Amino acid sequence: MKPRVPTFALLIAVPGIALGMGAPARAATVNAAVNATVNKPLVLTKVQDLDLGTVTLGPGVWSNATISISQAGALTCGSSNVVCSGVPMVAKYNVQGSKQQAVRISVPNVTLVNQNDSTQTLTLAVDAPSTITLANSGFPGSNFSVGGSITLNSSTVAGTYVGTMNVTVDY
Repeated sequence: MKPRVPTFALLIAVPGIALGMGAPARAATVNAAVNATVNKPLVLTKVQDLDLGTVTLGPGVWSNATISISQAGALTCGSSNVVCSGVPMVAKYNVQGSKQQAVRISVPNVTLVNQNDSTQTLTLAVDAPSTITLANSGFPGSNFSVGGSITLNSSTVAGTYVGTMNVTVDY
């Protein structure tokens, strides 16, 4: 038989644990700043469609004639194999939201389809700003322009090519 240790002896041997009294707890307090930014919803409006004008193909066999319009509206008819005419225009948009907020702009390339032969397409490589900062809150908003370029060759099928530009803006 084992000798029995009286309970009071254990209490004396480890008085802090037996009575539930450890080292006194030290409380700590830290303050943290709390912020919330509330933005007005974005409103995007199309002001003007993009138009590259009329391009007349020259004779012979050639390739890689690039027709482009910059965001500022400057048309480049980049080859002696084509003649550009008409009144080219950039696409223009207006965005309204919260003053001094940066707005991201996303515009994927556009597939243009020949209206006489839907198997014939061109790709408009867009030229758009990636962001703008809103100059004011709400009306009148801030405008931005989108240009782009197409590449033609001597075998490009004649016709009117049409596509839809999908513009997305977000904070």
